[in-house]
Amino acid sequence: MSKHVVRAAIGLLSASAAIVGGAYFGPITMDAASAITALEERRQELIDASQALVDAADEADEDISAEDLATIEANAAEAEKLEKQIKARKALLPTGQGRRTAPEPQNRNEPGQRQTVPASARNNDPRGGFRNFGEFAASVRSGSIQGNQPDQRLMNAASTYGNEGTGADGGFLVPPEFSREIMVKVEAEEGLLNRAEELKTGTNSMTIPKDETTPWQSTGGVQVYWEGEGAAITQSKGVFETATHRLVKLTALVPVSDELLEDAIGMESWLRAKAPAKMASKINTAFVRGSGVGQPLGMLNAPSHISVAKETSQPADTIYFANINKMWSRMYAPWRRNAIWLINQDIEPQLEGMAFDPAATSKVPVYLPAGGASASPYASLKGRPVVPMEACSTLGDKGDIILVDMKQYWALKKAAGIRTDTSIHLFFDQALTTFRFIFRLNGMPAWSSVITPENGNTTRSWAVTLDERA
Repeated sequence: MSKHVVRAAIGLLSASAAIVGGAYFGPITMDAASAITALEERRQELIDASQALVDAADEADEDISAEDLATIEANAAEAEKLEKQIKARKALLPTGQGRRTAPEPQNRNEPGQRQTVPASARNNDPRGGFRNFGEFAASVRSGSIQGNQPDQRLMNAASTYGNEGTGADGGFLVPPEFSREIMVKVEAEEGLLNRAEELKTGTNSMTIPKDETTPWQSTGGVQVYWEGEGAAITQSKGVFETATHRLVKLTALVPVSDELLEDAIGMESWLRAKAPAKMASKINTAFVRGSGVGQPLGMLNAPSHISVAKETSQPADTIYFANINKMWSRMYAPWRRNAIWLINQDIEPQLEGMAFDPAATSKVPVYLPAGGASASPYASLKGRPVVPMEACSTLGDKGDIILVDMKQYWALKKAAGIRTDTSIHLFFDQALTTFRFIFRLNGMPAWSSVITPENGNTTRSWAVTLDERA
């Protein structure tokens, strides 16, 4: 919805506010139930108008303007006043009375005039009255065919462009419960989004303060001193940096055939599998090797990661125990407790043959396979989980194995989660209905450089990988 349309709607709300605000909702001009209904409708209109401004900013990929923020705040204040009016009037209603059923539509139009039918009450069920995602999708397809009567459950849900009761203008919003279920699968344990440090925002950007000084740093930042008795306390102050990060937009289009739409159960499993899997894979790849331009900055492109050199005369496409030891020593010790090994499955044979002393008669394995001695769904290396990840490089390339503490990686997310809607128009000539998923997020390391230790010159990091072995 464009902003000028939104503001026009708000102007109409203001005009109606004067009329409703000045009406006498007493027993002479209007019964108590009707007065409460009018107040509730006006309150909902204010809420919808504010939401339209937020949606318009999201569509334009920009922050909400100061003018729109003022309008939203004014609407919220007015809605709060109306809520108090509603509660006061409900408290005075006689108990045991009141309407028990929805009113029948009344048509008082004169002959020749445009006929209108009052809208039904909006369905607040998070599933929109549908039993599952497949049933919703089938209803969308059926209701979008010219000449068909749309499902009443769709009529009571807002369409993608704010109109009610029609899918012809672009499509229908997917009920929020189904969108949340998609989000749960995107954030599954196998993905990196769930493991990263989550930061949520209601706008399209976030300013993050950070202090990258170390506890042993002798200059800059907060300092601690041993002071003699009666000596003046040496002063110090914190050093904070701020960085503003904008959310980027990840979109997925899932075309679905008419044949599949006719099978609600098959439709359910298809949508639940395809959209989350595709989005999770894209996020994993960005968090590992993203460029930071129009997408998250991945750990392998971050200045704060460390790449350990291969051993002298080490053959191509191999991983030695010495490589593992050196990677482990470069991970900052306090972060090891949360660290995981990300690997490409191609390197598993290299790990399974590793031993602490290959020349010993009784070899002690370094790598513990999943479900065995590790007693874990993940294999174990140096006591930390080994998580296979398609985003990692193949054996021998830089990034085929990464030791990382994902809590040192920020995942910025839009608080509203995934926005989901659907339309038949994109692939109309192919008889396909398209589901669109929009997720606003960003990702970047919490550290802009490696850590210099208090003693020695060997740097430490939150993310350590191995140089190419070609």
